[in-house]
Amino acid sequence: MQLVPRYLVSNRTHIVADVAGFITEYRPVYNRQLQVYKGIDNVLQFKVLNADQKPLDIVNYTPKFVAFDENNNMIIEKDGTVLDDGSSTTRGTFKVNVTENNLLNIKQQYLSYNIYLVDSVNDKTLTYSDTNFDNDATIFVNARTFPGPLPTYSISTFQQEAVGVDIWYSETVDAQPALNGNDALHTAAIYSSAYDGDVTVQVTLDNQITGTTNWADIATLSFTGSETQPEPVNFYGVFNYLRFKATANPADKINKILVRN
Repeated sequence: MQLVPRYLVSNRTHIVADVAGFITEYRPVYNRQLQVYKGIDNVLQFKVLNADQKPLDIVNYTPKFVAFDENNNMIIEKDGTVLDDGSSTTRGTFKVNVTENNLLNIKQQYLSYNIYLVDSVNDKTLTYSDTNFDNDATIFVNARTFPGPLPTYSISTFQQEAVGVDIWYSETVDAQPALNGNDALHTAAIYSSAYDGDVTVQVTLDNQITGTTNWADIATLSFTGSETQPEPVNFYGVFNYLRFKATANPADKINKILVRN
């Protein structure tokens, strides 16, 4: 039997607050890189210290956490929850919950983050990641631990089967058979504007798309032209490719079809 230890610990970082002036030797003290994970809530703990490395009473402050990308665009802004209950153990401590939804649309990357304190009259006190007066610290967004769903594929162009034939076909989409099990769920949403006709989902098990590819109908949606919301369709199965067939001219009437396998 192999015994592999795993550690459940608080992710705590010490920061220095500029509240009473610094007497410092200008040396970095606490400046470790944080790491948060997509697909799960991340609770970060911080402890606010003064220049003498003593924890500060922050009961009357609201901690603010902000994170920026490489273009200096703010993409996360959170209020911290003060954990200071007056005891020496919790003095100066607060937590920030970076939720799964906060990271949903953020790709794996390095971010910079700042923390400042706001008092009851909205005055702001900047904190530093070290005694060198650096306030930008680094946080890494990890997308490898909890892999998310595949990106949504967007379809917006159709090609008529032949002149005079009221059939239009979309481009083909890889159905990702290698990533799906036998109960694979596929989802599509059809965005239309005054489209009156049918849209049929077609699938194939052929390994290559040619002029003789065999397509099978898997689901059909009927439109009357009065739809104001996207129409969803779900279907199951392991297929190599899929496409959509329209029975009326979709030009300017089917705005797009979003597909996620």
